[in-house]
Amino acid sequence: MCGRLGGSVANLNHYTTILGLLQYFRISESPDYLPLSRINARFLSRTIRYKICVAVNVNPTVFAIPLFALLIGFEAWFAFKRRSDAYDKRDALTNIFVGFVSVGFGALFGLFIGGIYLYAYSLAPYKFPADAWWSWAILFFADDFAYYWFHRISHESRLFWNFHVVHHSSRFYNLSVAVRQSWFSGILHWVFYAPLMLIGFAPWMFVVMHGFNLIYQFWIHTRFVHRLGPLEWILNTPSHHRVHHGVNEAYLDKNYAGVLIIWDRIFGSFAEEKEEPRYGIVKPLESYNPLWINTHAWAEMFAAIRKQSSLAGKLRCVFGSPNMDFEAPPTELQPSA
Repeated sequence: MCGRLGGSVANLNHYTTILGLLQYFRISESPDYLPLSRINARFLSRTIRYKICVAVNVNPTVFAIPLFALLIGFEAWFAFKRRSDAYDKRDALTNIFVGFVSVGFGALFGLFIGGIYLYAYSLAPYKFPADAWWSWAILFFADDFAYYWFHRISHESRLFWNFHVVHHSSRFYNLSVAVRQSWFSGILHWVFYAPLMLIGFAPWMFVVMHGFNLIYQFWIHTRFVHRLGPLEWILNTPSHHRVHHGVNEAYLDKNYAGVLIIWDRIFGSFAEEKEEPRYGIVKPLESYNPLWINTHAWAEMFAAIRKQSSLAGKLRCVFGSPNMDFEAPPTELQPSA
């Protein structure tokens, strides 16, 4: 299916270790043999095959899907045994369905995003060596830093919130919520990560590192793990992420971290869990319709845009606060009679 990527795809069978697989992609992902001034059909075809191969072979989240399913089932059983209200059957099934469909959309958008990442990487003046441990150490911090700002802006700009609200709109907090992801976020989220390729990280390296970042974030969506002692100062933990999902006034727009909570401490967005969070969004979504879950925020935004008479007001509905609670700009003063 992957065709030829600088050599027969059958050669993949010879790379039976992870190191061998990664080495394969390290030596075959670069489009340097093509003129940088154009992206022709050959490049696009190569990009599509490359992205499919990477998504299947080196993306850790692909291998983690069975583990996610197992842990969701275990937590649901544990919650039932404890007579906990952490799960609602209809909500959990909706989350899982939304998650499965988001995987499909992610693969579709990935074909487009893969081309952007490959082209950005081809422009990098320096290429980080994949066989150096320090390259991966730098990438870990760079990817987590990029995620922090992606996540923060997704809460501060209506345009990006329209995607991210899908994840927050459940009134529950459990492992199934972790897979409740937007179907369409692939349209824009790449803008936060393309710079990693521009500074010299190969796209497949990013796929691997970011995949592990997302896997880490899965397990923190639970109410059954409380505090982790000194690790609370460094890592994003279930306690910190419960705050992030809370709609309590003190918890709104806090704790954007992926793996390291230090970014929130540095940039002033940290809040400690001091009271039981109330989960969901400020304006609760009373629907289990997966399509509406993914589109209701867009409908709200366009309705707000129609109410604005000025271009500035319309643009603020798109790029301003997700609440769209700003005042309309004053009209031009009329001369007194």
